[in-house]
Amino acid sequence: MHKVVRQSTVLFAVAAGLGVAGVANATNGYFSHGYGTTSKGLAGAGVALSQDSLAAATNPAGMVTLGDRIDLGAALFSPRRSYSVSGMGAPDFFPDPDDLAASGFPLATGSVDSRSDYFLVPHFGWNRMLDDQSSIGISVYGNGGMNTDYPNDMFGGTFYGGAAGVDLMQLFIAPTYSRKINDTASWGVTPIIAYQRFKATGLGGFGVVEDGYDSSWGYGVRLGVQGEVAPGVRLGASYQSKIFAEEFSKYDNLFAEQGDFDIPANVTVGLAWDVSPSSTLFFDIQHIWYSDVKSIGNPMLPALGICLNTGNQCLGDDNGPGFGWKDMTIYKLGYQWQTSPDMTWRVGYSYGKQPIRDSEVLLNILAPGIIEHHLTAGFTRQMGPRNELNFAAMYAPTKKVSGENPLFPMQDIELKMYQFDLELSYAWKF
Repeated sequence: MHKVVRQSTVLFAVAAGLGVAGVANATNGYFSHGYGTTSKGLAGAGVALSQDSLAAATNPAGMVTLGDRIDLGAALFSPRRSYSVSGMGAPDFFPDPDDLAASGFPLATGSVDSRSDYFLVPHFGWNRMLDDQSSIGISVYGNGGMNTDYPNDMFGGTFYGGAAGVDLMQLFIAPTYSRKINDTASWGVTPIIAYQRFKATGLGGFGVVEDGYDSSWGYGVRLGVQGEVAPGVRLGASYQSKIFAEEFSKYDNLFAEQGDFDIPANVTVGLAWDVSPSSTLFFDIQHIWYSDVKSIGNPMLPALGICLNTGNQCLGDDNGPGFGWKDMTIYKLGYQWQTSPDMTWRVGYSYGKQPIRDSEVLLNILAPGIIEHHLTAGFTRQMGPRNELNFAAMYAPTKKVSGENPLFPMQDIELKMYQFDLELSYAWKF
């Protein structure tokens, strides 16, 4: 037992060090389309059948089915984001930056691309069987994606405060206990420790003072069950509570509730059906309650418009403006098949209606989480009896969302994004 404790402590430290290297995964809002390389090859499906030790991020009940193993990998993630402004505006009309309220809030016309197009996203998982009925493990993974970087220009930047953007990182450290109910079913519980880091720049036009990075810690829990209900048919379900996080005190004049930025609750249900001895069909449904977090779900208007026109600062109030995101429901379909004992192939597709209303495009220049479709593929190559190589690729085709500038209706704003992601991981079984 002491050996297990010492080993898990060392692995915990290594995993945490890997996780803080950086995170950026804005695919379903700002949640990743999947966690773990095998699941990502299936467009994020896998709540009913777990295949690597990142399973706790989807369903902790599956960890007890995996045996002793370590998974270590990284993804190269590339979100390509831009916005364009049309209608009256600079150079036709340009406001006095010291009197924006009198002019409304027009933006410079034209198209602007966000810089910082590539992110390296590491992950780590470890699972250890305590006996043939139970296991402990730890998974380290991340969310992110409100990572934008728009350059300064002759008009003073996107929001008249110089180069504009936000950088959000969320790291999850997820220790897990999983136990079999019987030979075909199991349950699991994962206390979640979350670390968030955030920075905003170029928001002087909204009265937000640039103050560098701020961080916060949060805590929540994920619960899951998984089991075979008929020969070759498995069902799974998991629920993650809202993660209650400390406020970003440096940005208490930006996020509602004095800098509060909790992580929304979500639930996933799904099945895995062995359609033949060598192939399995996956189908998951996930729901994310973005609207339950005021800093994410509150609409920008009428609060922000009233505050700008009266000269008062209402960002950060208890019911202050947010990004106006709706809840998301995502449907994930995956298929995997074996061509030999050493090779397993995967493909997947997911769809979720993006969360940004056309009335909320102005602030969401900073956080254009508008992707809806994901196309994925991947494979597992067995490298002997105790090792395997996993690969997954994702392409998210271009999505656009357009709407009026709510603070200057003579303009239209269009948000645009497409993405790709390549992930490689290696597994050691012991």
